[in-house]
Amino acid sequence: MGVAAGSDTRHVAAEPAVPSNGLAQLPPMGWNSWNHFAGRITAADVRGMADAMVATGMRDAGYTYVNIDDTWEGERDAAGHIRPNAKFGDMAALAAYVHARGLKLGLYSSPGAKTCAKFEGSFGHEDDDARTYAAWGVDFLKYDYCGATLLYPVTRENQEALFRRMGHALRNAGRPMVYSLSQSGEFDIWRWGPGTGANLWRTTPDISDTWASMSQRGFRQLELAAWSGPGHWNDPDMLEIGNGGMDTDEYRTQMSLWSMLPAPLLAGNDLRTMDAATRSILLNREVIAVDQDPAGRPARRLQKQGDVEVLARDMADGSVVVGFFNRGDASASVSFAWHRLGSGFAGTATVRDLWAHQSSPAGDAFHGDVPRHGVVLLRLSR
Repeated sequence: MGVAAGSDTRHVAAEPAVPSNGLAQLPPMGWNSWNHFAGRITAADVRGMADAMVATGMRDAGYTYVNIDDTWEGERDAAGHIRPNAKFGDMAALAAYVHARGLKLGLYSSPGAKTCAKFEGSFGHEDDDARTYAAWGVDFLKYDYCGATLLYPVTRENQEALFRRMGHALRNAGRPMVYSLSQSGEFDIWRWGPGTGANLWRTTPDISDTWASMSQRGFRQLELAAWSGPGHWNDPDMLEIGNGGMDTDEYRTQMSLWSMLPAPLLAGNDLRTMDAATRSILLNREVIAVDQDPAGRPARRLQKQGDVEVLARDMADGSVVVGFFNRGDASASVSFAWHRLGSGFAGTATVRDLWAHQSSPAGDAFHGDVPRHGVVLLRLSR
């Protein structure tokens, strides 16, 4: 299907660009199964996460999607239709359960014959799979390229064609579905991702629950800001908050940085067993409001003071959010004059600390300490 002759020069037939689906005007928020459960995820776990999103207040804070990553797939039936495996059973019933709680269901597939975990992929069945997802009530598709590396040389042209192929299939499936691409940011996907019909695309390899992994992926996005905005978001991967590999300051940094970029906020922990610190981070509505600002303008780097990165993000209401991010291994003292943000901020502005939840006159400058691997996140209003 769409393959030129030649064992070493096989290429996917080109596909026309896919129009925008108009979805994801704000960065998607929700939960994904992979970081905590990987291949252990079951339908019972998904129902538990949906219930927890309601009980903890996450749904009311804006977390919408309950996304099942790899390993849900079963065999195809005699007509070629994809079916869930025994861990999941009736996928339409699971979608109905999620929808009944005011949430949306996401699934995972690959343009390969097999997925990354060697389950059934969508190659050659794109249109049928998209229609099947729509019939089940699926609202979000994460499409991971790695399975296709077994079929074709890894080139931009092959990736773009296969992602466009599923983009057309989703567009014709009869149900709006947010389309998320995963291929580790190869070939500058942020430049051509919109033409696949996708709403977000991974710009990095998989994240892990460490400071080095998280900070490298997060700060890398500042170089890519020009390609991110309403309906088409750079995705530095999911949140690790609550999985235990970082401390509270580091998790606050991830939540703050992802919101400043702005990036999708997809929690990756077990929502049923969150401690108070994890809840306070994931449910900080003042920080969520930064991520979900309707203008969708990305943060910019103002300066670097030693190990401290100073970022600013212009908000729709005319305020500016400033983040002081300490990437060093010791506490750091910072000074920053507000006039650098423009007229109207020095002397007369109000400053709101989004983690301390306290407001005060801004004065002429910020002077303060930022903890190791921590953040001070301030919103200034004229």
